[in-house]
Amino acid sequence: MHQTRLCLVLAMTAQKTKLLEHQKEAISKLKTGSVLLGGVGSGKTITSLAYFYSRELGGSLGLEYLELSNIKTQKDLYVITTARKRDSLDWESEAARFSISTDREASIGHILLTVDSWNNVKKYKDVSGAFFIFDEQKVVGSGAWSKIFLKITKKNNWILLSATPGDTWMDYVSIFVANGFFKNKTEFVRNHVVFNSFSNYPKIDRYLDTEKLNRLKNSVLVRMSFKRKTNRHNVDVIFPYNIEDMETVVKKRWNIFKEKPIREASEACYVMRRVANSHPRRLAMVKELIEKHKKLIVFYNFDYELDILRSLSDSEDYDVAEYNGHLHEDIPQSEKWIYLVQYISGAEAWNCVETNAIVFYSQNYSYKLMQQASGRIDRMNTPFRNLYYYHFRSKSPIDLAIQSALKVKTNFNEARFLRDSKLYF
Repeated sequence: MHQTRLCLVLAMTAQKTKLLEHQKEAISKLKTGSVLLGGVGSGKTITSLAYFYSRELGGSLGLEYLELSNIKTQKDLYVITTARKRDSLDWESEAARFSISTDREASIGHILLTVDSWNNVKKYKDVSGAFFIFDEQKVVGSGAWSKIFLKITKKNNWILLSATPGDTWMDYVSIFVANGFFKNKTEFVRNHVVFNSFSNYPKIDRYLDTEKLNRLKNSVLVRMSFKRKTNRHNVDVIFPYNIEDMETVVKKRWNIFKEKPIREASEACYVMRRVANSHPRRLAMVKELIEKHKKLIVFYNFDYELDILRSLSDSEDYDVAEYNGHLHEDIPQSEKWIYLVQYISGAEAWNCVETNAIVFYSQNYSYKLMQQASGRIDRMNTPFRNLYYYHFRSKSPIDLAIQSALKVKTNFNEARFLRDSKLYF
């Protein structure tokens, strides 16, 4: 009786869900082996579940709202996602709209939903006859995840979700192989890759027959295009930095924080960034912005920045919480708060519609990561029309170089920066 009531509740939830036009169009184009490409907050989760329900299980969807009918096929669903999204139970709550549950007895057609992280994908290498949704592109290259991905896709139908397309053709190798376009990576490389013969390591010089590669890419990519109702306001906030300290680092190759010579290029960039990022006016500006917005997400890169930002918790005017490699705290449930998020730990797979403001306390090297971080508040269900992104930076050479790279949608390269600056270590 309890299970029957639960199914009825899930079905009632489903009827309240409306599919948007760009989602319906994507569902009509998807097939096993497709990559659903949609910007952050475009609704890839609900779209992929609607595809599974209608095309894999044979269920019918209403023209406007989800009006579920009896399914024709029984097939378990596996979702491989990030650890954070697994722990947040986002997939379970969205699947409930289709009466699909992690409890087989309570799920429509006794379909079992399993949600796990990429770190555990190896556990499912022997599954067959199921359907897999791979959430976020984690199969770049030929590493362990890619090899397990190829094993799974041989025995199951699947789609992959991504917010950002691949940067190079090598990013598509696993997807091409999984779709049967190439027997393996070796065949792809033999037919399409030319390596630089003068490099001491395998460095790709160019790709061959890119017209064919574009045809293959377009055959698997399903793009979700939709017009956002939000307006993004990017605000550059420029801060001073200690020029004398910066000159000591650059000219004398001296680590002023550890009082010792700088030995490596990566250390040089780290120290330069720390000089630029440590000016006290940055923290003062965060305090000003919390008074303006009341709720504020602050992204940062380094532990020394976190040490500075933690002093915000001394105030009794607002709550402060963290999400990073040390702590996994939830967003505070209060009227005024600051949420400190480390880029690598928390740039993807969660959302917040309680605020319309993000502070980038320092710039990240990765364009994709910056875009993912920006999307945390730019969701289809946000009540805000205007979103504010405050980019903290200085006019130091390294900050300007990072900004230039991000502006043209590329990642910042430390080695190139030092070479162009004629700084050799």
